[in-house]
Amino acid sequence: QVQGTIFPAPNFNPIMDAQLLGGALQGISCEKDVLIDILTQRCNSQRLMIAEAYRDMYGRDLVTDLKENLSHHFKEVMVGLMYPPALYDAHELWHALKGVDTEEKCLIDILASRSNMEIFQMKEAYLMQYNNDLQQDINSETSGHFRDTLLNLAQGTRMEGYADPSTAAQDAMILWEACQQKTGEHKNMLQMILCNKSYQQLWMVFQEFQNLSGQDIVDAINECYDGYFQELLVAIVLCVRDKPSYFAYRLYNAIHDFGFHNKTIIRILIARSEIDLMNIRQRYKERYGKSLFHDIKHFASGHYESALLAICAGDAEDY
Repeated sequence: QVQGTIFPAPNFNPIMDAQLLGGALQGISCEKDVLIDILTQRCNSQRLMIAEAYRDMYGRDLVTDLKENLSHHFKEVMVGLMYPPALYDAHELWHALKGVDTEEKCLIDILASRSNMEIFQMKEAYLMQYNNDLQQDINSETSGHFRDTLLNLAQGTRMEGYADPSTAAQDAMILWEACQQKTGEHKNMLQMILCNKSYQQLWMVFQEFQNLSGQDIVDAINECYDGYFQELLVAIVLCVRDKPSYFAYRLYNAIHDFGFHNKTIIRILIARSEIDLMNIRQRYKERYGKSLFHDIKHFASGHYESALLAICAGDAEDY
């Protein structure tokens, strides 16, 4: 069973929440604990209703007030919670594409893991918010087979729920040849299969690949390709197999390999909080021996730490 860590709050009263937030933000010193208590304990649709009540009550925009009163990573968390999911993805993609350096790992995380519907909504949000076409921006800011694969994913044309056992061996053979030959044409075939076949179909294809080559598809891709193209292909395979495991792996890397890569950690926790963050936490603990809660506590501090832990919603045994 897939489940998140943030649920709709019972006995929800947006007017009361808006009043409490107003008090916390208008005072001499900003009461950050109040912000955490409210914004991490309401689901996204409830937070949007609070923002509406806040505007009616104070004639001000809650997101603007949060930005003005908060700073650093704590601000990123609180503001991030206020975006609807599609707009949050669009916002992250925009910054990944238009920042000083293109953040390829952010593009990979989002585009390799989202459903057709999520991609469609994210493209609409991107267009409305930035008046730009997401695919055009990917086209101009990335290059090579990495770009082609991102563009294919951004079409959101993956088959859903469909599986045809009779073509699985054929697809596996194409993948195997693509790992042997590595020509441009083979790379195109490889990404076409990984970006367009249903998850159910790809499960069978990966099994057939193992039978055919005696090798796991991830090992084969790692051996044959490099750079962001390789990382993207592996991300797609891992998401097909088990999304929570993929995000557990990305969080572990972000916490341990990059000296706490705040942007990645914030993005994954917020984006998955109502989808599968509980499952991600379980995979994290199974795979790495320490809980996600423990590792965040170890590396973050202050209100920023409190906010991340509240979203993570740790159990008592995680302390």
